[in-house]
Amino acid sequence: QVQLVESGGGLVQAGGSLRLSCAASGRTFSNYAMGWFRQAPGKERDFLARISRSGGITYYADSVKGRFTISRDNAKNTLYLQMGSLKPEDTAVYYCAADPAGHSLSYYYTRPNNYDYWGQGTQVTVSS
Repeated sequence: QVQLVESGGGLVQAGGSLRLSCAASGRTFSNYAMGWFRQAPGKERDFLARISRSGGITYYADSVKGRFTISRDNAKNTLYLQMGSLKPEDTAVYYCAADPAGHSLSYYYTRPNNYDYWGQGTQVTVSS
């Protein structure tokens, strides 16, 4: 069991940057692969980025590749998403999620139903 709390969202101008954090409770954070997702109003929850338990392997959705960077600090029980070159279409609620199973294939870890724990979300709004 782990509790996740996102922070760092807000209003930013197009082209700007924002850094999201996801603080995890408990002692087991390093045992979970982690992911970032986002959901815009009326749309499905979309995969953004994945990071392995140690942080050594990352994977990004094409929509954010080259602009977003996922990272983690296991000593601080914290997951990060550094977002740059933000676009209005990046506007959404951003969620972090934990995958205790540690699926190794993108077929699985890009799908929300393969993550067991979710944060409450943090709103990111990108203005033009």
